[in-house]
Amino acid sequence: MPRFDLAPTDLRTYRPDVAEPADFDEFWRSTIAESRALAQAPTLTRIDAGLATVEVYDVRFSGFGGDPIGGWFIVPVGASGALPTVVEFNGYNGGRGLPHERLAWASAGYAHFFMDTRGQGSGWGTGGVTADPHGTGPSVAGFMTRGIEDPATYFYRRVYTDAVLAVDAVRSLPQVDADRVSVCGSSQGGGIAIAAAGLSDGLVGAMPDVPFLCHFERAVGLTDRDPYQEVVRYLSVHRDAAGRVFETLAYFDGVNFAARASAPALFSVALMDPVCPPSTVYAARNRWASAARAETGADARATGAEAEIVEYAFNEHEGGAGAHWPRQAAWLAQRLAGTSRWAPAQAAD
Repeated sequence: MPRFDLAPTDLRTYRPDVAEPADFDEFWRSTIAESRALAQAPTLTRIDAGLATVEVYDVRFSGFGGDPIGGWFIVPVGASGALPTVVEFNGYNGGRGLPHERLAWASAGYAHFFMDTRGQGSGWGTGGVTADPHGTGPSVAGFMTRGIEDPATYFYRRVYTDAVLAVDAVRSLPQVDADRVSVCGSSQGGGIAIAAAGLSDGLVGAMPDVPFLCHFERAVGLTDRDPYQEVVRYLSVHRDAAGRVFETLAYFDGVNFAARASAPALFSVALMDPVCPPSTVYAARNRWASAARAETGADARATGAEAEIVEYAFNEHEGGAGAHWPRQAAWLAQRLAGTSRWAPAQAAD
């Protein structure tokens, strides 16, 4: 697909005004607090996945409303002490899949937690195990419009809360160094990682890869691709609902979570991406940690929350694909250097 968005030079300084509800922080404070009050300790069940170099655990932890959420927890065989840990979130309508599909981070010496996305897991890949027990009224096929006319019932309220509680659960595990936890994900997983970074304290890094769920008002209508087109189809039927819909989406916009992040970030963007237009990615990246900077008057580098970005100039939504992980591994190793006597081997660029 040819480039259809802003010119690269304009993207790098693109900082749009994005609607932010006056009660955004209180909405999320109360949402997270309510679910934390219901949380129980995670359960880990060791399984034989036929893998000789890693230990694999089937995980259940408490998510939104105390709902059980599945995941994989994978650690290197023979690892001693508490490990730096990567929490990863999945792309749209994919599931946690099978353990042998999730080996890169553990093979590099990290503990790795991969969260199943509630209600998803049947669109591609090898499946998921987590139900979403909450009904949300009429919606377009997919997940983008489930409960979309009220932030209290919107699907991503539950998913983002699951993500924050996944970080909580991981930090409680004896194999994990709670002070060296990072988050990552691609597409929807990148958008969830941004939300988790904006709602969780003390992360050492965030790695959103071609992230979805950012700058909704621009994305809806700019691209003719799903999942954003699910919102278009909904509004083409519910013609008087646009105001309520975009008021809801403002509570879930990655730009607003990016502003509240306090960890350093490594973004990726594909300049020919028709699914997550590059301007929506840059809108989040260019607002990263801006709330903290506004409070302190410091620049991003001084706060330790700078946001780097890797551009893939001739790629669509696949972005860097397999070529991007070595960059992430090298970047995260650099962030961890000096945080303890142990750090994973640095990956080649």
